[in-house]
Amino acid sequence: MVVAPYPSGRFRRVRRTRALRRLVRESALSVDDLIWPVFVRDGQDDETPVPAMPGVSRLTVDRLVKAAREAADTGIPAICLFPCIDSSLKTEQCEEAWNPDNLANRATRAVKDAVPEIAVMTDVALDPYNINGHDGIVRDGEIVNDESVDALVRMAVAQAEAGADILGPSDMMDGRIGAMRQALEAAGHKSTCILSYSAKYASAFYGPFRDAVGASGLLVGDKRTYQLDIGNSDEALRLIERDLAEGADMVMVKPGMPYLDICRRASDAFGAPVFAYQVSGEYAMIKAAAGNGWVDGDRVMMESLAAFKRAGCAGTLTYFAMDVARALAQ
Repeated sequence: MVVAPYPSGRFRRVRRTRALRRLVRESALSVDDLIWPVFVRDGQDDETPVPAMPGVSRLTVDRLVKAAREAADTGIPAICLFPCIDSSLKTEQCEEAWNPDNLANRATRAVKDAVPEIAVMTDVALDPYNINGHDGIVRDGEIVNDESVDALVRMAVAQAEAGADILGPSDMMDGRIGAMRQALEAAGHKSTCILSYSAKYASAFYGPFRDAVGASGLLVGDKRTYQLDIGNSDEALRLIERDLAEGADMVMVKPGMPYLDICRRASDAFGAPVFAYQVSGEYAMIKAAAGNGWVDGDRVMMESLAAFKRAGCAGTLTYFAMDVARALAQ
């Protein structure tokens, strides 16, 4: 790196006008970087606001289809579906997870029929269907790995058959990517992408999300036996390398802003598409601060998304997606 000494070198020269700043900007946010997470529930022509996430609602399938059309019209390339199912369907074995006609699969088919140009991503984890609120099957207080993987594989194949473009395994069970990829190939779903939540931390930032999908009141214990310890970064790199080796097309770091170092390390190390999830707690904090007048909400929203691009992310799952897309269009 060569830097001329002052006064020959004046960094402020290229910051003097907006045009100059645009010319030398190292990373720029685009609508192509956005995946919009959306909550879906049963019912007809209705939506239920999520109190801890201002501006976010659980949508019935017909409202979801309208939202998907709006997203596609703004240029957003993908939405990610998260179901909030009736508590009567939650069981120890999580059988509803691979029901071809469950809420998530019905929603996927409806969106792909009405808005075929938008990519639909789904969540592959058992917590929406688990009476214990966990991402895996619970046996005598233990979240069992291999039995959970078998269930997740059945779930993944059902979602692919419903038309999902991208599967998002968010469970953090060992070996699930390889098992899913093998099952998808055998079932003829050779083109279905896997965006693996490879580095999903046991974070305190998930609270509003669990309320949104109806899982928080059911959770027995916590998820630290399968989600990453918040102090570990080398382990995150090992997990990402494993999932790519097992057949993941893309990988996820979750949460987002508290783990930008992991995003940067993963992007530098592997050259594979790395995504971040700007999770519910991150969103809620920005909305709360903006609602109280403590920060400029629009500027903080855009700055937070720019951070992921600067850290090397190919894209971000964010509840701000529609607001960002509209702002970029202006």
